[in-house]
Amino acid sequence: MLNIGLLGCGRIGVVHAGSIDRLDGVRVSAVSDAVPAAAEALAAKTGAQILDSAALIASADVDAVVIGTPTDTHYDLIHAVAKAGKAIFCEKPIDMSADRIRDCIAAVEAADVPFMTAFNRRFDPNFAHLQARLAAGDIGDAEIITILSRDPSPPPVSYIQSSGGIFRDMMIHDLDMARFLLGEEPTTVFAVGAALVDPEIGKAGDADTAAVTLTTPSGKICQISNSRRATYGYDQRIEVHGSVGMLRAANVQEHTVELATAQGFATAPAKHFFLERYEAAYLAEMQHFATAVRDGKALSPGITDGLRAQMLADAATHSWETGQPVQI
Repeated sequence: MLNIGLLGCGRIGVVHAGSIDRLDGVRVSAVSDAVPAAAEALAAKTGAQILDSAALIASADVDAVVIGTPTDTHYDLIHAVAKAGKAIFCEKPIDMSADRIRDCIAAVEAADVPFMTAFNRRFDPNFAHLQARLAAGDIGDAEIITILSRDPSPPPVSYIQSSGGIFRDMMIHDLDMARFLLGEEPTTVFAVGAALVDPEIGKAGDADTAAVTLTTPSGKICQISNSRRATYGYDQRIEVHGSVGMLRAANVQEHTVELATAQGFATAPAKHFFLERYEAAYLAEMQHFATAVRDGKALSPGITDGLRAQMLADAATHSWETGQPVQI
């Protein structure tokens, strides 16, 4: 039995606890949260004991730790868990500072503990299948990749003020996906952005509508489009054009029923938000983590993938602020 300690019992913590509950040979043995009611609620669901973070990390009844706490707590928790010699599953971003992530890498490598960065979209069945067919050469050499990611509505401005900005908070998932598909590291980043959805987001110093172009040393291009508003649901699409064909992953809709009348064809909207859209991905990433830790196999994406995505997000932010392309 792999015993997992869960740091953070908010929305993402509940998601991960639900995934763990569906896996064989894995259980949530302990939970911790700064809000006692959140820890109590999740403990009641999982049967886990409630501990403070230090006690959870030190517990002999915890083999691996899931970090689902606010980003500004990750740095200290990663160092503590690494020092305790336990495997780490950490939500993105690892930290808002690339230099602090490098410190975390040093701590993880010194302790020689497994580390997984939770870029769940790599585990989405549709995106994973697309990447596998791309890697198998089904469309020849990839030439241009288009990634579209649009939320149904913007978060509160209070969240925006502490999020690190659209490139670090929202687009970081797409930047990681770009690396996953391109097969080589982007070396040039050019970003544009505007506040077209909510003027208050602009007043807070952020954009709610953004686009980035990435280029690689061999000339491959990736275009990413983000918006905090999509009236038709949670818009998540990928298209890869290659030398002998194209691969495309469409939106996941609420159902597959199509109505045809004299007025035309009507289908269901896209699933509403990330919890529904990526349910299978959350389960698959936790299965990967648990299996790799038990079998002593490498985890992917690892901590360096978290650093690389953060570097791209930082470069995109800088490019947007200056209006100039940034070399990585």
